[in-house]
Amino acid sequence: MKLLLLTSPDFFIEEDKILTTLFEEGLDVLHLRKPNSEPVFCERLLTLLPEEYHRRIVVHDHFYLKEEFGLMGIHLSHHNPTAPPDYRDTLTRTCYTLDEIHELKPESKYVILKNVYDSISEPSYVAKFTESDLRQASRQGIIDRHVMAQGGIALENIEEIREYGFGGVVIRGDLWRRFNIHHGHDYKELIAHFRKLRQITE
Repeated sequence: MKLLLLTSPDFFIEEDKILTTLFEEGLDVLHLRKPNSEPVFCERLLTLLPEEYHRRIVVHDHFYLKEEFGLMGIHLSHHNPTAPPDYRDTLTRTCYTLDEIHELKPESKYVILKNVYDSISEPSYVAKFTESDLRQASRQGIIDRHVMAQGGIALENIEEIREYGFGGVVIRGDLWRRFNIHHGHDYKELIAHFRKLRQITE
């Protein structure tokens, strides 16, 4: 299974060091999502990350960064639903329903299905699918290796995600809650937890 990480929505001092270490530890893809951010701050973060990892980064905003930094691709969602008119490279997308997966998967490198479980970082986002929904979608080929699961993903449910047939998981709250971005400097606990995530997804 692929292991993807969604950035914290806020920039913080240790961020480039943590992200670099996570790539070194086997992170497959980083989704750079900084809602309402100034592009200069995204540029600065990308400048601080080793160039060898740029091809494993998908950007959710400021799509010009894809070409400027040689990134993997751009991500479309309700927040940014449309690619630039001349864009012909890698696209990934957020889907909120199984019907959207059926519609958008053929046009995407992969899609991310949101709200698979109750969100860890955003309590207002609750699970939208039953176990029966997901198993049926798997049998119908809607969920396959081109669909990544997001929402409440943690060590405890990754094996279940694998059984549903997802191609990977998108981690956010389960990892970032292990580091205080405002006051923390020691991120050993975060890295140790990431190693467990990497092990269970391999």
